[in-house]
Amino acid sequence: MSVFTLTGCFGEEYDFTPPTVLLSDPNTLESVKLIETNIDWNSDKVYKKVTEDYVAFAKSQEPLHFSSKQKVDIEFDSQDFAVEELSVAVWENDKQIELELHDDRSFYFPKEKGKYVLEVQLISDKGNAQYVGNIIIE
Repeated sequence: MSVFTLTGCFGEEYDFTPPTVLLSDPNTLESVKLIETNIDWNSDKVYKKVTEDYVAFAKSQEPLHFSSKQKVDIEFDSQDFAVEELSVAVWENDKQIELELHDDRSFYFPKEKGKYVLEVQLISDKGNAQYVGNIIIE
């Protein structure tokens, strides 16, 4: 009988791929997915992806709409890794603007309306991952 009770422990599956990154509105609990661009991840196997011009790639994606100075949370679909560094920036034309990331992984979009490319950089004990989004601030 004890053999059958142990088999449940071995059937679990784990996902060691780079995480999916979501932007979540804490007020509405709605979330949107960012797109992976540059990945160098090593866990159960090596995951690599290279996007030469990630800004141009992001601009070609479906736009995501947010409000001026809107608070947004960064969420991972899984976290079987240790975050060593996490940063957020927006690109407006050729100018990069670093956004302050709070301890709860939240940040505020700029107050200036316009078109931006959002860039999230994750450095972890499993590797590096970059995510982007085509953002319109209204």
